This record gives sequence, C-alpha cells and structure tokens, in this order.
Amino acid sequence: MIVLGIESTCDETSCSIVKDGRDILSNVVSSQIDLHAQYGGVVPELSCRRHVDVIIPVLERCLDQAGITLQEIDLIAVAYGPGLIGALLIGVTAAKALSIALNKPFIGVNHVEAHLYAALMSHHEDVEFPCLGVVLSGGHTALVTMKDIGTYALIGETVDDAIGEAFDKVAKQLGLPYPGGPQIESLATKGNPDAFPFKPGKVKGHSLKFSFSGLKTAVLYTLQGQNAKKSLPITLTEQTMCDIAASFQQAALTDVVDKVVRAADLSGSTTVIFGGGVTNNKALRLMMHERAPHLTALWPAFGLSLDNAAMIAGLGYHTFLNKGSGDAMDLNAATRIPFE
Repeated sequence: MIVLGIESTCDETSCSIVKDGRDILSNVVSSQIDLHAQYGGVVPELSCRRHVDVIIPVLERCLDQAGITLQEIDLIAVAYGPGLIGALLIGVTAAKALSIALNKPFIGVNHVEAHLYAALMSHHEDVEFPCLGVVLSGGHTALVTMKDIGTYALIGETVDDAIGEAFDKVAKQLGLPYPGGPQIESLATKGNPDAFPFKPGKVKGHSLKFSFSGLKTAVLYTLQGQNAKKSLPITLTEQTMCDIAASFQQAALTDVVDKVVRAADLSGSTTVIFGGGVTNNKALRLMMHERAPHLTALWPAFGLSLDNAAMIAGLGYHTFLNKGSGDAMDLNAATRIPFE
C-alpha cells in the first residue's frame, strides 16, 4: 500500500511517501526556523501563512523524490491533531481535497502517537507488546502503556510545560537563539551540572506526572532575582551560562529518566519506545543507558524524531488497516486528542 503522509501541526510542513507502513520512499520537510527565530518561538499566524505557501511545492517534491504519481497513491494520511488549529486545518483540508480529487480514502492520525511509531519505523526488529511509550517534544511530555500499535493507556503527562518547551524558554532567558534545546545541550557539555541546585517540580499524589514550570522559574530567579523583571538585561560569563545550562538539563533529564524507569518497573515493561525531538539529546540517551541497562530503549532516527510526514504515513497505514476504512469528510482538526 502506497501512503501519502501530510504533517502541518506546528511549524514544519512535510509530505512523505511510505510503502506498507515502513519503507520510506521520500520524506520532505520544510522548516520554519528562519521565520520564527527572531521572535524566540512559533508565531501561529505566521506559521499558517507559511504552510499555505509551501504545502503544494513540498507535495510536488515529495512525489518527485519517490518517483510516484498522485494516481499511484492508495491512501492519504494526515495529522489532524494535536497542534495549532490553523496549521492543522491547512493539512487536513489538503488531505480532504486530494481524497476527493483522486477518489482515494484519507485517514486522520494522532500526531503524538505518530512520534512513538517513528521509533518503530527506525528499527526493523519486532517489538513485543505491551511496552512503555515515552513522548518528549516541544509540545508534549507523556508516559503511556503501548498495548499495540494504535492502542494506548496514558499513565503520566506534564501538568504545565512540555520538556521541549522548558528547554526553549530557558534558552530564551539565557539570550540563546530559537530553537533552544540544541543550544542548551551544547552549552551543557562545557558546564558543571552540580553548580546550581535546580530541582524539577513534583505533582502531589501523582508520582508519574511531570511539572517543568517551576524548574524554568528557578532558572529565571537565578538569573535575575525573585523581584526582577523579565525584560531586564542580564550579563553572565560564558562559564556561568554553561553551568546554568548543565544544571537545568541535569535536573530535567534526571526527572524524566527516573519516571521512565519507575513506570517501566510498575508496568512490567522491558522495552521503552521513545518519540519526539527531545530524544535527540545525547545526554538523555547516555543517562538512560547508564541508569537502566536492563531496559531495551528504542530511539527514533534523527530524521524521524522531529515533526515529519513519514511517521504520519507509517501510522496511517496501520490505522487504516485497523479501522477497515478511511475517515469521513466531517473529521475535524483537533487541538487536543486524549490517548485512548
């Protein structure tokens, strides 16, 4: 089955051709980092305009690289949420238009679930379910029991900032360019992780939930004091910046790894599937390996960790087979989709 995937949940426009859920024939991603860098984060209106401008050229390049014509496509898979509503509508509308024009079915895919499937696409060995799924991205932080592809049970999530969002906000406090995650990781390699006593937040009565807002605020107070204004300029030595980055990263990642190990032990899982852009962090991978060598960790390939349409097409293939049909034209974009 030849599946066209479409991804437009935030600030990447992507189209991909995937055969039988795994064989990636093309995966074109148009990034908007250049557009949003000057603002230190994604501006939704600008993001939507860029999606409109590039979605057709991205689709054409995707087909050309795959050597596939529109008529050869069997199924159209599109990320219908979670994400920015305007951005989602552009991708969903494009998928519906292609479905009508080609008389081919289309299927809506949960973008967050697709991040977990990206790790499965990156490894050809079979995975024994159930296992633990861990989503770590700019918009999402969640622990789920994966009973099978497409069948999940949420066991923990963030109650405020996602971990990637916290990295970006701390980077902005330090005056670093967007996206901030890679900037923090780079500085942290030259810093002392024990220089500042940062601690992640705890959610009372929920040992597997995350809270990164307080950690981000602790960094702000360290930089400017508790009564200072965020707009005030700061002057730091390069070593102090590295130490703050290292201490923040150590606190955030230790919290993640501790909860992943606890969740795996509680659920009896021996395999952990990671998804999302934060999984590119080398310190996280090393910490996970050192802390839990008894667990098998599956990480997405670099090209599949950030938002992309290959993971949408891959999961769309399985979703379609499980449902036995495509979705109706009244499928709406959704800013939030609970794990089910």
